[in-house]
Amino acid sequence: MQQSSERCKIIVDAMGGDYAPENAVIGAVEAANENSGFDLFLVGIEKDITKVLKEKKLKFDTSRIINAPEVIEMGDSPTDAIKKKPNASIVIGSKYVKEKKAHAFVSAGNTGAMMAASTLIMGRLKNVGRPTIGAEIPNVHGTCHLFDVGAGKDAKPVHLFEYAVMGSIYAKELRNIPNPKVGILSMGEEESKGNEVTTAAFRLLKESKLNFVGNVEGRDILTGNVDVVVCDGFIGNILLKFGESVPKLLKHLLKQTADKNLIDKIKIGLFKSTLKRALKSLDYQEHGGVPLLGVNGISIIGHGSSTPKAIKNMVFRAYDMYKKDLNNKIENSLTDYLNIVDPNK
Repeated sequence: MQQSSERCKIIVDAMGGDYAPENAVIGAVEAANENSGFDLFLVGIEKDITKVLKEKKLKFDTSRIINAPEVIEMGDSPTDAIKKKPNASIVIGSKYVKEKKAHAFVSAGNTGAMMAASTLIMGRLKNVGRPTIGAEIPNVHGTCHLFDVGAGKDAKPVHLFEYAVMGSIYAKELRNIPNPKVGILSMGEEESKGNEVTTAAFRLLKESKLNFVGNVEGRDILTGNVDVVVCDGFIGNILLKFGESVPKLLKHLLKQTADKNLIDKIKIGLFKSTLKRALKSLDYQEHGGVPLLGVNGISIIGHGSSTPKAIKNMVFRAYDMYKKDLNNKIENSLTDYLNIVDPNK
């Protein structure tokens, strides 16, 4: 779909998330009201969507509601649900992108189903063996982009190579990092450290045109000066879930300290707003969802408990990816890198 000839079209899954359709509808409409640069559509059970619009007194063109009478629940098996529920919002939204009726699909629904539908229905970009999902993790130098955090497991060296290319382009185009530093998550900085997959991927990345800095350790994600870190999705997902628990622990420790001593309680109270601002970068709502890179379309996957604010930021992220023409840049770059490095050796 050529960006120069038409406006960006973004579809939001109104039935996606623990608090659907309310949060999804409110967040989507807020996004459309704050930015007029794209056309927004809602896909889901039409009567449920219109009910939210009416109850919340939201202005939205109801001709942009795409009726999808089925819903893939959070507990459904992803691939089975796609086959058994062809009229579900996740399936229909993905088909609209596949058929070039839309540029982007945003959902906070069943993560596995969203990844499966995006990959199987939208298809993969040229030279992409496995799509990747990434997360932005704040660190002392800014942000570390971690790929993969759950799109796949048991990655091959070529997959880590692809993650590095796609993650580097994402960091450069959407986070304005001119020449992102790329590292492989391993158990030591030395080239020989790691398993067969990471050491083979090391050799591929070393020969590429990427700004490859070598192996990095877990601590470097929060404290190191590296912009993109690649790893197997099994490891990445565990790491991500661990990281998500950190803000809750910090809040618990602060409360525990305040409860023990009145003076500390007063001090913490005085700095409460400052602490809130400091921890803002750890709030998933600020980032919205995460992109599934490598699929032939824009696919943004959100947290199941997404608030309207998170949904809104998911829409904005999809629009940013469209404006930057990210998929074409990924496809062209992969072709370029593959001409230099043989990922199968």
